[in-house]
Order: sequence, then C-alpha cells, then structure tokens
Amino acid sequence: MRKKRVLVVCGTGIATSTVVTEKIAAALREHGIAADLIQCKVTEVPSYLEGTDLIVATTVVTGTQGVPVIPAVSLLTGIGEQDVIKKIIEALSS
Repeated sequence: MRKKRVLVVCGTGIATSTVVTEKIAAALREHGIAADLIQCKVTEVPSYLEGTDLIVATTVVTGTQGVPVIPAVSLLTGIGEQDVIKKIIEALSS
C-alpha cells in the first residue's frame, strides 16, 4: 500500500493540530498505516490538496475538491475519540 497523505487542519496550524497530529500518528502506527501527516491552518488547505488522501480538521473546511474531511474536535475533548480514530483508520485503509 502506498504512503497516505493526511492534512491535519486547525484555525492557526499550531496548537490544536499538534495535539490531533500526535493522536493520529499513534493510531496509524498501531494499525501499521504509513502516512505523511501535514499540519496546516485552514487558509492553507488549497495549497496542500494535490495528492492529499484525507483531511482531519478541528474547524470547518470548505473547497476540498472532493478530498474527504473528518471532523476531529473529539480528538481534543476525548468525547467520541475512538469513533473518530476508527473513521480515520477506515478512510486510510481503503
């Protein structure tokens, strides 16, 4: 399977995306999925879309040109976190 590319998006591309990136990286390692995780702010999304397989976001993202988006506020709050991780794993396993 080729290495996947995941955008981890928040409002500023710093604090919340770092927390989310760490949780996603741990889950992907656990499931043996190779991926490049790219943190960015929501305004940078258009410049990263080419070659992107999935967007995981803690904010509203539009104009994704068909790249699937998984809302990830749960990875910050802990409520429903495993459901979000499951969706990410499923999206990247297909």
